[in-house]
Amino acid sequence: MKTWYNILFTCAFWLSSPYYFLKMWRRGQWREGFGQRFGHYDSKIKQALTNRHVIWLHAVSVGEVNICTQLIRALEPRVPNLKIVVSTTTSTGMAELKRRLPPHILKIYYPIDRRSYVKRAFSVLGPEAIVLVEAEIWPNFLWQAQRQRVPTFLVNARLSERSWRGYRRFGFLFRRLFASFAGVGVQSEADGLRLQELGCRPEAIRLVGNLKFDAARLDENRHLDVEAMLKHLGVPAEAPVLLGGSTHTGEEALLVDIFLRLRARVLGLFLILVPRHQERGREVGRMLEERGVRFVYRSLVLPHTPHPPGSIDCLLVNSTGELRFFYECAHAVFVGKSMTSQGGQNPIEPASLGKPIVFGPHMENFPSIVPAFLSSKAAIQVQSPAELESALAHLLTHPDEARAMGKRALEVVSKNRGSLERTVDMIIHHLSQEDVFISH
Repeated sequence: MKTWYNILFTCAFWLSSPYYFLKMWRRGQWREGFGQRFGHYDSKIKQALTNRHVIWLHAVSVGEVNICTQLIRALEPRVPNLKIVVSTTTSTGMAELKRRLPPHILKIYYPIDRRSYVKRAFSVLGPEAIVLVEAEIWPNFLWQAQRQRVPTFLVNARLSERSWRGYRRFGFLFRRLFASFAGVGVQSEADGLRLQELGCRPEAIRLVGNLKFDAARLDENRHLDVEAMLKHLGVPAEAPVLLGGSTHTGEEALLVDIFLRLRARVLGLFLILVPRHQERGREVGRMLEERGVRFVYRSLVLPHTPHPPGSIDCLLVNSTGELRFFYECAHAVFVGKSMTSQGGQNPIEPASLGKPIVFGPHMENFPSIVPAFLSSKAAIQVQSPAELESALAHLLTHPDEARAMGKRALEVVSKNRGSLERTVDMIIHHLSQEDVFISH
């Protein structure tokens, strides 16, 4: 089975590599740490790990990085003798790690799941424990951890219907991998039952809740003053702001059309668009130009060139890691990837700031979170563009109701916090039992 997996993976890797290389090139900064993806690490990294007990945490991209940074901050004081290494897959994830974590936390790229690359990475890092944030299952990586008897944890575990069916279909490959986890922190009982069916041992599963509720907090080291930026763009302090967060293809155009119609009803309305992928900035910019919307790119906002009042209609955010700061100034928030794409983006961040939120019918990635908001009347879910326009119009023309909804959203977030400490307790408890470097 392992042989067949490696043959098929190698073929798929080389066939798909042009596509992924192009994707990396478009996002930029692909040269930095490129060799790490193949298990090659420089002398500085090797020196930093000499004679150190290592725990390796992995966060795929920006969403998981937000959780991982909070997890590290909670874990580090409990185990002061370890060396924490954190990996990510994307350049945007790496940028976030570098911005949000101190220099003594070692940051690397996750190795491609080819046997030789993974083996090289393990030989350099020598982890004594591994923590994977959400369901990131790569066979060679977990097989190597098994061979070296490294306890591996899966935290904030959640399985969509599609992922669950896929893992179950290939149970002959994944069942033993799921069984190898020393601890699995799940978001809901349903997730726990699914993971148990896939092979996770019942005694390894802990119901801890969703870490996103704890991770949705502003950085202590604030680096962006959005109010000052909007003032610089000539936006009055009292102007209502409509924000589209983590939007996907088609959703920006939908919001712009709604914005153009609502301006007649909502005096001074200003639009902020934050596409999920910053490389789509030019594409969205062309769409704004075609519709005659006066906009400026976030990257081109210069402090020495202020704009006259009323000269800008829209701010197009073509940067990463700043969405949470823009949420602060919003009077109504649309959560992206929920109208024209499927899965949805995280509604907890704007809710944690007490913002009224609206999302479309496709929030499959948050099966337990969405009902919590809807049952508390802390969010609005719409089924069509017409309903979206109606909901946004109501929030923007009834500010008292919008503030009340935002307050209820914040209450939902507050009630669901605590999963971070429960997750850390799960990891510490197991490592203490196994006498893994904590007592050293």
